Amino acid sequence: MANEIRVAELFAGVGGFRLGLDGYGNPGDDFYMKPAGPFHTVWANQWEPMGQKTKQFAWRCYEKRFGEGSCVNEDIAKVLDEVEAGERTIPDFDMLVGGFPCQDYSVAKPLALAAGIEGRKGVLWWSINRLLEMRHPKYVLLENVDRLLKSPASQRGRDFAIILSCLNRLGYNAEWHVVNAAEYGMPQRRRRVYIYAEHNGSWDEPETQLLSTGVMAQAFPIIRSVKEKEPASFDIGEDPYEITQSFGKGDKVSVFRNAGVMIDGHVLTMRVDAVYDGPHKTLGDVLVPASEVPEQFWIDDAKLPSWQYLKGGKREERTTAAGYTYTYSEGPVAFPDSPSAPSRTILTGEGGAGASRTKHVVEQDGHLRRLVPDELDQLQMFPKGWTNDGMTDGHRAFCMGNALVTEIPHRIGMVIIQQTSSQDKHYSH
Repeated sequence: MANEIRVAELFAGVGGFRLGLDGYGNPGDDFYMKPAGPFHTVWANQWEPMGQKTKQFAWRCYEKRFGEGSCVNEDIAKVLDEVEAGERTIPDFDMLVGGFPCQDYSVAKPLALAAGIEGRKGVLWWSINRLLEMRHPKYVLLENVDRLLKSPASQRGRDFAIILSCLNRLGYNAEWHVVNAAEYGMPQRRRRVYIYAEHNGSWDEPETQLLSTGVMAQAFPIIRSVKEKEPASFDIGEDPYEITQSFGKGDKVSVFRNAGVMIDGHVLTMRVDAVYDGPHKTLGDVLVPASEVPEQFWIDDAKLPSWQYLKGGKREERTTAAGYTYTYSEGPVAFPDSPSAPSRTILTGEGGAGASRTKHVVEQDGHLRRLVPDELDQLQMFPKGWTNDGMTDGHRAFCMGNALVTEIPHRIGMVIIQQTSSQDKHYSH
């Protein structure tokens, strides 16, 4: 049996990583979720910038579900300043997790000229990096939008290379996959990059680690894509300033493909395809009966033309405020959404009654309606009603649009436990 893995959760939202790893409640409870293994979240942080109390609704939901004092509701940069000054403590932990925003991670000065890495203020990757520098936990699991692998447009892949450089400098090996949840049986076509890193890990040679033996490959099996002619292979240095200056300059596409591995600073990355033959969930699987849908979620016939226009394909001339005329075009979006397939990616703007191109619409009993928050909870594989704690429908939708599919860290956690258990057995012999 693997030892308990103590977890610190950054940018915790309403607790997606914690639910996926620790599980929740007892069998038979409404909110019961099976744990991935002996994970125990010992510290969490959630803070919406600007600091208004009215904006901290995700934190309030986290505290309601996991208990008062379970999550620190303060700016993480300020928290880490106080930890370094000896004014507060963070308990010991073995694993750092978090879903952080895609921002500009560029670095202002070479390490040789600076006391430490100087990134832009307010960029949350640097809080992750600071905590890794302070504690060097054995495991790291992070989530981000897949455009991280190719941003910014001026230096394709630079921002992700900066992250890998920081991990390499701190003694981590890393692997990443862009996981489309629906390709592994989940009810939403949500593509996100998951980065798993291990401190001083003893890993296989890169291709084996990437395609078969790594934590990500075990949790989400893949094969090399037939479209992949030649994987990219190169070294990443330990100074993110150098990467800021030169990485990806002149590249039209990012060198980073949808899966890869970095071992001792050497990167191998290739296009891969998902391998999965299990059951598939759909949007229809999470729909509540029509009798449970509040009146405001049904679309009035008078407002139908607005929805049809926004969802439809269009090609039309538009004029800017400066008087410049251009042609705007976009293709149609499914309207209504099919209940027999996984949903499109849910976004933070799913709430509110106004017509929208991106909100989901389903047909039920011959009428069209928006999705209710209980359905959004379930599309992210949270328990039904998880965010039903007094929040507005719009705030519930915002939380789910920012959340992750909890089954993904759950499957990754199960593999981490399997691998640590097998390593423990190996060393015991």
